[in-house]
Amino acid sequence: MKITNIKILKGIGLMLLAMTIVPFLDIFAKLLSQEGYHVTQVTWTRFFFHAVWLLPMIMWQKVRLFSIPEKPGLQFLRGLMLTLATLFFFAAIVTNDIPEALTLLFISPLVVAVLSPFILGERFDIFIGAGVLIGFIGVIVVLQPDSEQFDPTLLFALVAGVCYALYIIITKKLSFRAPPVLTLFYSAVVGIVIMTLIVVPYWTTPDLKGVLMGAAMGFFAAASHFMIIKAFEFASASELSPFNYFEIVVAIILSYLVFGVLPNVQAILGLIIIILSGLYVSWRAMKNNQDQENKQDALIEPL
Repeated sequence: MKITNIKILKGIGLMLLAMTIVPFLDIFAKLLSQEGYHVTQVTWTRFFFHAVWLLPMIMWQKVRLFSIPEKPGLQFLRGLMLTLATLFFFAAIVTNDIPEALTLLFISPLVVAVLSPFILGERFDIFIGAGVLIGFIGVIVVLQPDSEQFDPTLLFALVAGVCYALYIIITKKLSFRAPPVLTLFYSAVVGIVIMTLIVVPYWTTPDLKGVLMGAAMGFFAAASHFMIIKAFEFASASELSPFNYFEIVVAIILSYLVFGVLPNVQAILGLIIIILSGLYVSWRAMKNNQDQENKQDALIEPL
């Protein structure tokens, strides 16, 4: 087997492992909510322990911790969008099933496709537009707005998807020179600062069980994000993006094992529509960007 193929397989393996771990974060967030902790405190706890678990990695890699990051304004905005995405998603899963909320979070590639031409200067054509439209039809299928089963709190997951899309766009806009683990730490610190300003009125002193579940939640957050970064060292975004959706498979299994719930037929249909449209839109956008780069290269005269 070629070395290139081995590297890609390593990247895919790391991505699948990360997507297996991420749903545990959501499981513990929902369990903490069921223990009576307010969603703001659950969100604060997620970022606090995320930062705590990253400290050993930072020391192991001998990264300089106290340094001014490149483009601090955008770094803060990036952390803010991740914080809001987490807060709204956790708010959605308080009263809704995790797979259902996670399905709506997956609108982020569609939102990225719509906003990228205005923010990043990327191309947007009729094929991408059609894919986005089909994806939002899947959103309507999941939400079931005309039925008695519609829960307005599920809209929090849509807001989370938009915030996460902005997080992705800002990440693309930033050209990081800092070590990835330090960038993750910056995001966690921003989350701690923002949530500390909000959480005080809702704070409940946690017992030992709450502390242990919070520590576990932060561990799964830090470990999964670190594995995602490592995966991109071995494979490209186009090679890894299809495997992001493995997260929903694990989420469905864990939700059934822990909470005894399974998504209904309509939710599964909406999930399939959103996933297929998201994959198509991502593929089309990457193809357009590649064509644009090739045209620019063709205009450069050889020396």
